[in-house]
Amino acid sequence: MANMISWNGRRADIAIDLGTANTRVAARGSGMVFDEPSLCCFSNGGTRPRLVAAGEAVRAMVDRTSDSLKVTRPLRRGVLQDIDATRELLAYAMSSSLGRRRLRAPRVAIGIPADATQAERSALLTAASDAGLGPVSLMSEPFAAALGAGLAVHRPEGSMIVECGAGTTEVAVISLGGICLTRSVRIGGAALDTALADHFHFRRKFLIGEITTERLKCDLVRLLGAPDGEESQMIEAKGRSLTSGIPGVQQVPVSELGQVVAKHVAHIVEVVRDVLNQTPPELSHDIHEKGLTLTGGSAVIPCIGQAITAETGLRVHIPDHPHQCVMLGLEAMLAS
Repeated sequence: MANMISWNGRRADIAIDLGTANTRVAARGSGMVFDEPSLCCFSNGGTRPRLVAAGEAVRAMVDRTSDSLKVTRPLRRGVLQDIDATRELLAYAMSSSLGRRRLRAPRVAIGIPADATQAERSALLTAASDAGLGPVSLMSEPFAAALGAGLAVHRPEGSMIVECGAGTTEVAVISLGGICLTRSVRIGGAALDTALADHFHFRRKFLIGEITTERLKCDLVRLLGAPDGEESQMIEAKGRSLTSGIPGVQQVPVSELGQVVAKHVAHIVEVVRDVLNQTPPELSHDIHEKGLTLTGGSAVIPCIGQAITAETGLRVHIPDHPHQCVMLGLEAMLAS
């Protein structure tokens, strides 16, 4: 069990996994109480933008707003990019999840990329304070993911975790309750969405929206992980032709889009190899014996684990709920 998070002997009340794609909140003694998209919609009227909606209510608004409204993601590539949106999202998450039970100034643990800069950390602390949160402890996301995946992070043995989030992919070697080595690349599921949309834009002169791209990615992942022969199938995308300027439908071979996924996966494998090259011998021995664990929303992309095994020879383990591992780890840290 992880050491509990405390301030002067008082335990944390809330844990928050503030992700690029989703924000999750767990309360001590109640488990996960909030899980919604990391989205905010603001009105552009007046001298200061006004929050119109946040979370799940904004999903249907993406790419459908008028000039008077703006949809924004508080985080980009795993770190805060809009301090006002982050403040509003945190306040909304606390109000929605705790309601009348909300504490006046709850003590909070928030996950953050291990390589976040001091400026990025300070910005997050400011947003949390402005949202009415009490003392905040920033916890390393790869360590939380390893804990949530059930790895023996406090034992004198090496464990390797590859946390594939929406905004960033982090690779870490953990032993004796700490991170021995970590590397990250600011690409994740959101970057794959962008790569797929760019492929349609530049190769097929066809524009597809954010929600369509996300849905297409999910269908693509399912087909890439299916038995042999599925990659010869076609996948459908609806959008607008840049040639005619009118709405239309594109039918694209799964194998064509699979090449886009392969390029994305190659970046992740390169980071894994870099960490392995820097790992001390005894920890390398442990990793060779145990393999590595793949977590995060992108862990379900089958070719990531397959490519890592092909390049390194290591076994790859995927937990039952890889997208929740950071949250489960943070939740475990709330306990004594």
